[in-house]
Amino acid sequence: MFRGIDEVDWASLRHAYGSAEDVPGLLRGLASADPAERQTALDGMYGAVHHEGGVYDSTLACVPFLLALAGRAELRDRAEVVELLVSIGDIDGAPDGPAASVRDALRARAEVFEQLVGDVDPGVRRAAAGALVRFLGRPARVLAVLRERIAVERDDRVLLALAESLGLFARRYRPNDAAHTAEAVRLLAELSGPPHGPGLRLAALGQLAGCAQDRLPADLVPTAVRLLRARSEQRGRAAHPYDGSGPDTLAGRLRRLRPSDEEGSRLLRTLHSALGSRVPDRVALLCGQLTSPDPLDRCNGVWMSAGLIREWRTGHAEPVVLIGNQLGAEEARLHDAAVAVLVELLALAAPAADPLHALVTYRPELRIRHGELGAPALGGPLKALAGAGDARAVPVLAEVLAGPVVPNDLGLVIPHLGGAALPLAPALRRRLARVPLDASDVRERAVPLLSALAALGDIESIPAVLRLLRGMSDGVRQRDAVTAAAVRALGVLGGAAREAVPELLGLLGTDCAVAAADALWSVTGDADAVLPVLLRELSDTGSGHRRHAAAVLGRLGAAARPALPGLREMAASGDAWARATAACAVWRTAGEPERFLPVLRSSWVEHPRTRTTIAECVSALGPAGAPLHDVLRAELAAPRRHRSDSGGHRIREDLALLRTCREALAGQVHP
Repeated sequence: MFRGIDEVDWASLRHAYGSAEDVPGLLRGLASADPAERQTALDGMYGAVHHEGGVYDSTLACVPFLLALAGRAELRDRAEVVELLVSIGDIDGAPDGPAASVRDALRARAEVFEQLVGDVDPGVRRAAAGALVRFLGRPARVLAVLRERIAVERDDRVLLALAESLGLFARRYRPNDAAHTAEAVRLLAELSGPPHGPGLRLAALGQLAGCAQDRLPADLVPTAVRLLRARSEQRGRAAHPYDGSGPDTLAGRLRRLRPSDEEGSRLLRTLHSALGSRVPDRVALLCGQLTSPDPLDRCNGVWMSAGLIREWRTGHAEPVVLIGNQLGAEEARLHDAAVAVLVELLALAAPAADPLHALVTYRPELRIRHGELGAPALGGPLKALAGAGDARAVPVLAEVLAGPVVPNDLGLVIPHLGGAALPLAPALRRRLARVPLDASDVRERAVPLLSALAALGDIESIPAVLRLLRGMSDGVRQRDAVTAAAVRALGVLGGAAREAVPELLGLLGTDCAVAAADALWSVTGDADAVLPVLLRELSDTGSGHRRHAAAVLGRLGAAARPALPGLREMAASGDAWARATAACAVWRTAGEPERFLPVLRSSWVEHPRTRTTIAECVSALGPAGAPLHDVLRAELAAPRRHRSDSGGHRIREDLALLRTCREALAGQVHP
């Protein structure tokens, strides 16, 4: 099994953390009789030899030994070894280098996987099915083996893996091998109907959706919902691993947020993914999941609704109503999932506002979340209600502000409430005035309050803001973050903050120079005071504030003409966001839309993160921004959200972009 392992010069090979001299120990650990040692070794393989999907020369050296381990029937946890081999040899990896060498090595020994699909261990059979398709380059033989295994297999989970492998086979060979692809599709169509069980039929439908949608039944959604419920009935309520009891700890919440029916989650996730842009079908499927008698199905439906809404701008109202209906569920996992998703949805959570309001009204213990570590936080239901912009959150927030424990993050929800939150300004102002200037958590306390008071335009908070700027010593942790937030707030408050001019002038020589110049311009309109600072930052190509400086120069309009050479140069080079910002600044300063419209149009299409910057420029230009109004109208009509790389912030950023586009087209000038 480890023959020749000591003859490999492991010290000369590398993994994610340097020398691979520890790899022989990891490989031997995979063969240990001790389960803990095996798990530690597997973690080490993923952590170093296959770190975050990476492949190294040491990974290639491991392949023969991993294959040998996979073939030893007396060893435990071999399925995880096969899964590791599949991961490091995935066909979607890089076309050359160590990744290609690993794939070549696995393809050269692919007969191992042909043997393993008939292994005594069902876990090994399950993992080997996908490996067979990936590494055995003989499609006729692969298809024959899969057909044979489907005929004799009795383990439901292995049958699901075989269906997934047929789908992978069809997608892989579809462009060049129509005959074998057609046979794989035929087999999937057979598996999608009686007499097969509901789980296998769902799996086959998901694979057909990904490779042959013309073979799907006309009543796909009703069929899928019916199969899902039949599968849930077979699983039975006794199998539900809900654990709603116990302390409300972070670990407990994380456990509850994980889908406890991983298999069902994967089946429906596969179908949703394959349906892609068929949003009405996906919405109907979600409604079927969210109205299932089985809470596990509903929990999966909650999470999949979030996935749909993160990507698409339409069809969310009915699923959101149904997510709101889960707030009264007895199962803690389902309740917590619904709350977590509604918090993320912000204004899109409005259809669920009534049950959210009922929850924060009749269950006051949910207004504040007390964790075992860290400061108290605003409870999810109240955060979701405020994030939805529902004015009914205001009196509840007022009660929290008047209570003995006030979460530091309360201020973060105020901007979502707009003018409805104005009655909260005095309490927020008083809290800001009482923030200890030398507190270790001054940032956590002050920044949300500054954000809230700025959003409310509360000019009476200016003395409390100045107290922060004047009173914090240089040694205060994260002082710069508080200073920057205070400066932004003064800029929003504009001319009413003239008493802050000395402090803002004093910051023009610090790391907060650009933010201070921005605020000083808003307060005084004195271009002579801020232009030297902005020109300095613009000319410093190594400055991290260069793009911000260009944006502020754009706000100065004609007064920024001395910066035009630097702005034009910046608009012609550098990263896309910087180019777009500089092009917008030139347009606002000197006109010249004809010269930079191609830059802005290409940035809009190729670099979605620039769209808000460009839309804000068009809004600020008023009627002069008309040459890009067609782009904004097209954005408002687009069904898909503009960014796929912004993670959990995708909805928030997209809603902000849409709001700016609407304001620009309505003639509401953005400053």
